[in-house]
Amino acid sequence: MIRLYRSLVSARALLSVLALLISGLSVHAQPSGALGDDFIYRVVRDDTLIHLAQRYTHDDSNWRRLQDLNNVAEPTRMPIGRTIRIPFSLIPEETATATIAHIRGEARVNGKRARAGEVIHEGDNLETGDSNSFLTLALPDGGEASLPGATTMQIERLRTFTGTGLIDAIIRLRSGGLETSVAPEDQGTGRYEIRTPVSITGVRGTHFRVRLDTHQHVYNEVLAGTAQLGQEAANGPQVATNQGAVVEASGTIQPVRRLLPAPVLAEALDGSELSFEPLEGAVEYQVRTAADPLGIRPFSVQALAEPPAVLGIPSATTWYVLVRGIDENGLMGPDAVLEVEGGHVLTSTDGLAVLDGSGQPVQLTVY
Repeated sequence: MIRLYRSLVSARALLSVLALLISGLSVHAQPSGALGDDFIYRVVRDDTLIHLAQRYTHDDSNWRRLQDLNNVAEPTRMPIGRTIRIPFSLIPEETATATIAHIRGEARVNGKRARAGEVIHEGDNLETGDSNSFLTLALPDGGEASLPGATTMQIERLRTFTGTGLIDAIIRLRSGGLETSVAPEDQGTGRYEIRTPVSITGVRGTHFRVRLDTHQHVYNEVLAGTAQLGQEAANGPQVATNQGAVVEASGTIQPVRRLLPAPVLAEALDGSELSFEPLEGAVEYQVRTAADPLGIRPFSVQALAEPPAVLGIPSATTWYVLVRGIDENGLMGPDAVLEVEGGHVLTSTDGLAVLDGSGQPVQLTVY
């Protein structure tokens, strides 16, 4: 059975949202990422500076420093939605680790062959092989980060804010790219920065991509949330959902642009061929197969000048085909996603179907 992937919202979740709107209450804290050396918090109902000082600095006497830093006139009555800066120097942290959740092709950690399940620490260097090599990390906040082929990077910082579960991570990207989905429980973001030789991307959203090409151009694409760009402390323009920006090798940031929309896919595969409508403004397409609908755990990727796409057999049961358009500036838009449900076949440890002598998947039968 093959069908277009759709996000479903349960009746219970919908009722919860409606109840929240009706009551006017906000039950979750609103961590909103980082800006320079400060953690950014957005005020919700009943917040006080004493409460925030205790929650994030574990010392309620720090409320006076927060009051002075943020010019707060009334520390017990703050407008809902106001942003409060909390210096990272005041926030206690704990060391954290990531785990390799997915490998396809060639990948190395500190020069040695990477293994699924391997624990990654602050300071570790990661590297992937050719264009069809991938490595996916499970992050401490429950999010995931995917490294495509020809990527080299270092986990420069990897910690969590004590007692909050919020991540404090700095990634040094030397080549290739990184696609990340963070804060999956919608708990907000701490500090998550991608640093390249020419720019810093300060992530304040949940789904984004950063790529560095061989000419030292940096491509930033935000699929959900926001990101702050700049050369120092991410002090440049903000990039919002479905927007992107290119940073030139000189450090000049090109204007923020709207990303292309997702292509319109056919409802089904015709054999191994997927058709889709040409996208106005697209000069190229990227087609990938993956184990998840966000494409964070990919099996393969291909560049395509025009439809249709010819696909291999990437997996045994459920897998996903993701197609995105690329504009003349090199920015990639959001993915159109097709969910494919296959039969029960024998798979290798990386999730690929094992083929027989004729090139067909080895079928499994229950007796």
